[in-house]
Amino acid sequence: MEPLEIMAPCHFGLEAVVKREIYDLGYEITTVEDGRVTFLGDLEAVAYANIHIRCAERILIKIGQFEATTFDELFEGIKELPWEDFIPKDGKFWVTKATSVKSKLFSTSDIQSIVKKAMVSRLQKKYNIEWFDEDGREFPVRIFIMKDMVTVGLDTTGVPLHKRGYRKLTSDAPLSETIASALIKLTPWRKDRILVDPFCGSGTIPIEAAMMASNIAPGLHRTFTAERWQNLYQGDVWKDVRDEAKESVDTDVTTNIQGYDIDPGMIDIAMKNASLAGVDRLIHFQKRDVKDMSSSKKYGFIVTNPPYGERLLDSEELPALYTTLGNVYKSLDDWSMYVITSYEEANRYIGRKADKNRKIYNGMIKTYYYQYLGAKPPKRKKELN
Repeated sequence: MEPLEIMAPCHFGLEAVVKREIYDLGYEITTVEDGRVTFLGDLEAVAYANIHIRCAERILIKIGQFEATTFDELFEGIKELPWEDFIPKDGKFWVTKATSVKSKLFSTSDIQSIVKKAMVSRLQKKYNIEWFDEDGREFPVRIFIMKDMVTVGLDTTGVPLHKRGYRKLTSDAPLSETIASALIKLTPWRKDRILVDPFCGSGTIPIEAAMMASNIAPGLHRTFTAERWQNLYQGDVWKDVRDEAKESVDTDVTTNIQGYDIDPGMIDIAMKNASLAGVDRLIHFQKRDVKDMSSSKKYGFIVTNPPYGERLLDSEELPALYTTLGNVYKSLDDWSMYVITSYEEANRYIGRKADKNRKIYNGMIKTYYYQYLGAKPPKRKKELN
């Protein structure tokens, strides 16, 4: 089989992080677009990407791409694609989602219907049958139309990648696991440096940091739609990739990760989630108000998602909260602080202009990732032989 084009959709603003993850896995990247990174690989690469990538939302096999400004062109374009290379005679196939931006075709329900009909037409001819029982494995399809360019993807993931399986309980406004991982990856934090989240909620940022520190692959303890595609996968590809990931886990690692929250109920939830993730030994959770945060250690990191008025905390309380956060940060010795928030006055009340600022869309909410950079620790002297 020729190399597959594999797409990794992600939140807007996280493309560079996902690109680095794919590059680190050893795959050739072909395109980086808003909300999506595409790379070349084989069916084993699909397994590696699903199990190892922390910051993408799902992994899709790119079936094709073409221009369409009418439903007839959409039908014919879909019909030309080699669906029989992927979907068996008994496969269950449907368009699970269609999106259209700045395109002449904009009715997503009509797009889904036309695509399904075109797929049926193609497969009827290839399999020489009139009716599909669709009682076999699932092959969900996703359609993206941007400026009349149709991109067709076969979803190998199923339940989104941010569903690691450990977060059974959440706060009222939880940060997704994929965004939490990306926030950490956008810092120079390493497992030998202290990391504190003073608004930890259900514990997502500390847990994702601990999973990185102990090298636990994010998809290690969950399943994926493509695992059941016996028509494509021969042997134990998924088992082999997962076994390799298990061998790399090191939960005996020494690290200093802390999570605080003023709500004792959230601390209980965070501790339970950390236990389910297998990293409870690596994180110190404690009920503590942000104003009481302190540390005698140098060169630490604050990585946090404080309340910002969308769903939590009345907006009139935000100035005092961000002022307190700023004062705490000033009291720490050569620390760095990374804050994701939609609160546009954050810089003002923290009392310092961020050294860097990145826009990240958390769902439909435009947020800012303010980055306050502290001093770098001195390089360790090499030991003399």
